[in-house]
Amino acid sequence: MKKYTLKRIVTALFTLLVIILILFILMKLMPGSPFNDEKLNDDQRAALYAKYGLDQPVIIQFFRYVFNLFRGDMGVSYNISKNTPISTLVATRLPISIGIGLAAVAIGAVIGLILGLVAAIWHDTVLDTICTIISVIGVSVPSYVFALLLSYYFGFRLGWFPMLYSQAQAVKSSVLPSISLSMFTMASIARFTRSEMLEVLGSEYMLLAESKGLSSGKLIFGHALRNALIPIVTVLAPLIVDLMTGSLVVEKIFAIPGVGSLLVNAIQSNDYNVVIALSFIYSAMYIIIMLIVDILYGIIDPRIRLAKRGD
Repeated sequence: MKKYTLKRIVTALFTLLVIILILFILMKLMPGSPFNDEKLNDDQRAALYAKYGLDQPVIIQFFRYVFNLFRGDMGVSYNISKNTPISTLVATRLPISIGIGLAAVAIGAVIGLILGLVAAIWHDTVLDTICTIISVIGVSVPSYVFALLLSYYFGFRLGWFPMLYSQAQAVKSSVLPSISLSMFTMASIARFTRSEMLEVLGSEYMLLAESKGLSSGKLIFGHALRNALIPIVTVLAPLIVDLMTGSLVVEKIFAIPGVGSLLVNAIQSNDYNVVIALSFIYSAMYIIIMLIVDILYGIIDPRIRLAKRGD
């Protein structure tokens, strides 16, 4: 298991290096530059390029950026907040997006798991139909529609929660955005839980376990759910990263100062350092989550853990 984990970490680091290189190349191929101000003449623009090292070959810029990155220096912003360290920009926004995203994941995963279990256990009944309808609505309706509805009824009409994000009421301000973002996760988990549970419940080893006189609780939670969790965890992993990095439209509706709006502003203004830094953070988070998922596989299913020991 240690050898497997170390191998995955080395692969992850190499993958991040490749991602950074690709981002550098794509940034250079984009039209325009970080210094598109019409008031700047050619000499001033050339001076700015020299100041930030953008006049150097791409390969030199790449290795210098990687060296600084592993020292914790992600550079400074060129346009959004001139000469402000990117770590400062991210430090004020990323915790907000992560907090709301994790809350959305928790809400969606728990409710989705319950809906999926209910639909599978009471298959072909009214409860199954209701859970299926809820899942279809959650998948079909965009999160910003739920955001607008929740903001109108629970924010404007009832006044239970703030309509706009406020640092002074961070917890209450995060409730409606978290619920809005959780709907797709909830629906996805419910659908996968239902389908996987139905497949597991109809398998031969479940019939064997039932013939041994095990209680319904042990059959469902001790055998069926444990075997159905592997594909569910696989589906949940990328959703965690998506939600933790924020949804631009939902952030706009609730005026959340998250990383989603920061990334869009950076792309529009060709702020290379901010785009690359946020893309690096997204990639690192995704790779870390997938590594955790691989470890969870071994915890959930001992057969996978034994297979990994043989690597």
